[in-house]
Amino acid sequence: MNFREQQEELEAQILSPYACLSRASRGRAEAVEQCPLRTCFSRDRDRIIHSKAFRRLKHKTQVFLSPSGDHYRTRLTHTLEVSQISRTIARSLRLNEDLTEAIALGHDLGHTPFGHAGERALHAVASVPFRHNEQSVRVAAILERLNLTHEVLDGMACHTGDKLPATYEGQVVRLSDRIAYINHDIDDALRGGIIREEELPEQAIAVLGKSHGDRINTLVQGVVAHSLNHDQVSLCPGISIEPEIGNAMNTLRTFMFERVYTGSRAKTEEAKAERLMQRLFRYFMKRPEKIPAEYGSVMENEGTERAVLDYLAGMTDTYVVNLYKEIYLPKGWEL
Repeated sequence: MNFREQQEELEAQILSPYACLSRASRGRAEAVEQCPLRTCFSRDRDRIIHSKAFRRLKHKTQVFLSPSGDHYRTRLTHTLEVSQISRTIARSLRLNEDLTEAIALGHDLGHTPFGHAGERALHAVASVPFRHNEQSVRVAAILERLNLTHEVLDGMACHTGDKLPATYEGQVVRLSDRIAYINHDIDDALRGGIIREEELPEQAIAVLGKSHGDRINTLVQGVVAHSLNHDQVSLCPGISIEPEIGNAMNTLRTFMFERVYTGSRAKTEEAKAERLMQRLFRYFMKRPEKIPAEYGSVMENEGTERAVLDYLAGMTDTYVVNLYKEIYLPKGWEL
């Protein structure tokens, strides 16, 4: 018995009966020889971390466009915070931590530059709906050919939207994503002077806690406590949060939409970012020969628009701005 097989046997012995066991995975689109050291889900985690799309997340917006401070979140640090929260919950509920981590690390691989402003821009001009969760799966399955397991792809696809993930590990990531962004966006908004601490909803803060760490801790414990049976051993079907704590979280989320996500000083540049993305979309639709050769097979098999969407969605904030300058702004004459 090799080390992977020992790990798989250990999972069967100690994980919850509701956990997704590595050896029970539905597998990959393309069969590969199994690793002697890593389970299929830990292998997926490694493939995601080593992907180009994962590295580009460090230069993609979370909430603040191209913030000048070093301490504001990017799409990469958001991803890492989701992963940390997800793993804590999964470990506490005896779910498959490797699967949970892989889903968390991959859930935003397809996110656009400029955060949701970039997503809205592409959705508005494309002939088909553009959604970042679907693009994440596309990046993994088609553009980078990571050949991930079905369970990881399902969790990435269903981390947002109407459809729940098929695994409890995916459901953990879906809830952890919300826990992470609400709280770290509050932290960033306070740092940026968009809101003041005393403006946070008093009743929600009384339930969740005054500090960033206290709120995360309360929310995580609320998920763990409400996703256990009365004997505190077996996981109940479904991942949820204690109602009082969940209501407090939703109150904070509503507050953030009213004060930060819509119409605040943090969002004053988003209209420019959307126009920039849409102008580049139209530029490349008229000049498909300008699209890099690596998107050639996409253009041949799925058409120019799909190739343009993949190209633009994969860009970082700075790459988009520099490309726009190169195309549209006049350059000085060099003697």
